[in-house]
Amino acid sequence: METLIPDKKIHDGKKAEEYEFENIILTSVDKVLSWARYSSMWPFTFSTACCAIEMMAAAGSHNDLSRFGMEVFRATPRQADLMIVAGTITYKMAPRVRRLYDQMPEPKYVIAMGACATSGGPFHMSYGVMNGVDKIIPVDIYIPGCPPKLEALIDGILKLRERIKEDKHLTRKVNEVIKSVKNMRSK
Repeated sequence: METLIPDKKIHDGKKAEEYEFENIILTSVDKVLSWARYSSMWPFTFSTACCAIEMMAAAGSHNDLSRFGMEVFRATPRQADLMIVAGTITYKMAPRVRRLYDQMPEPKYVIAMGACATSGGPFHMSYGVMNGVDKIIPVDIYIPGCPPKLEALIDGILKLRERIKEDKHLTRKVNEVIKSVKNMRSK
C-alpha cells in the first residue's frame, strides 16, 4: 500500500504538510476591523482659519499623507471617519459643526487642530467665540499651536492611528447591546 501513495514533495523540497497552515491567519473580527480603520482613514476637514494652510501642506506630495491611507480629503462627512477641526469656532457655527459630526458614520474620530479649535485661541475672550470645539463634539486628539506645524498634525494623526489600532469597537458595541438587553429584562 505504501508504494501506491505518491510522495508528497513540493518542488522546493518541502513536504505539503509544512505548507498546510502557512497561509492561515488567526485573528478576531475586532483586530481586522481595527486594522482596516487605521490603515485607511478618510478625513473630512472643517477649516476656518490659518491652520487650514498647514493642513493643506500636510496633504501635499512632500509629506504624503497617503502613506497612512489618507489618499484624499473627503468633501462630505458621510464618507469620512475622521473630522479635523482647524480654526475658530463661533457660537453661530456650533450647530453646523454638530450637524456635520452627526452625519459621519460610526466609528468617528475628531482632531482639534490649533489653539482656536482647542481653546478659542487669541479670540477666547470674544463674546462670539467658543472656547474649544470639545464643548459641542467629543475630541480624540488635541494638537496645540498657532498654527501648529504640519509635523504636529502628522504626529497627531499617528497617535490617533495607534489608538484606533487598539480599539475594540465591535466588542464594545456588542457589550453595550448585551447591557441594554439586560437592563430591559430587569425592568
